[in-house]
Amino acid sequence: MSNSFDLSRCSLNTATIKHATLTEAVTTAAAAGYGAVGLWRDRVQEVGAEEAGRIVRDAGLRVSSLCRGGFFTDLDVERTRAAVDDNRRAIDEAAAVGTGELILVVGGLPANPEPGMGVSPDAGQPERDLGAARERVGLRLAELVPYARERGVRLVLEPMHPIFCADRGVVSTLGQALDIAAPFAATEVGVVVDTYHVWWDPQLAASIARAGAQGRLAAYQVCDWVLPFKEDTLNSRGYVGDGYIDFEAITGWVRDAGYTGAVETEIFNTDIWERPFGEVAERVAADYAERVLPFLS
Repeated sequence: MSNSFDLSRCSLNTATIKHATLTEAVTTAAAAGYGAVGLWRDRVQEVGAEEAGRIVRDAGLRVSSLCRGGFFTDLDVERTRAAVDDNRRAIDEAAAVGTGELILVVGGLPANPEPGMGVSPDAGQPERDLGAARERVGLRLAELVPYARERGVRLVLEPMHPIFCADRGVVSTLGQALDIAAPFAATEVGVVVDTYHVWWDPQLAASIARAGAQGRLAAYQVCDWVLPFKEDTLNSRGYVGDGYIDFEAITGWVRDAGYTGAVETEIFNTDIWERPFGEVAERVAADYAERVLPFLS
């Protein structure tokens, strides 16, 4: 059943109902009255990008973004080539499903072999050099921007909370993301404000305003910072309103920066993943209506 409040800008990210197939996720979002869905590549690849785009369009929805590209901070030449090739495939998928925004999780330190794992036993100083890893993000963007531009896709840097700096994202603040994006046109490289990752940043208001002034504010994702953490901190996100994040303030900053796009709820939480899809979608919509929508305009 669709809700009575305006959900035209509300987007359900498929990660929030992780166990749903693409068709199930799209059907769930449409039934709840959402205007959009945010897609992860695993679900897109199950049916193919062209078919995924058709499924979304036939449901009367739009694709707010595709997650994810990135993970290209490695020192190894062969692995770097493979990462760039995979990002080109992600760009093709974004274009095929009908979104102009590809979210990039840039990758952690080379000293980390895989997300969530311990440091490589033979890792030396080069593998621990944060500055060099961030420089490589810019180099990889320079390789990918022409390919993405030709396909009408913007590469969107996602700053991640510093707790993930070692293994997932060496870009920790919105300001850092904007600095890396600066050599490129705003239509080529943008940034995403994900509340879970940036809520703590004392420079967040100024950085959001800067992103808006530059035309780089490409996406707005919401979920809450809840405690205690689960064993895997990656899956410790909560529903909007269940934790510590000031959504009124951050949404107001995003609004004042001129952002008029979708608001994606993207929650990684194993307990929520076990709940019925429709129940989760209804809860997300209600939280959006109470804690986000009033501050969007």
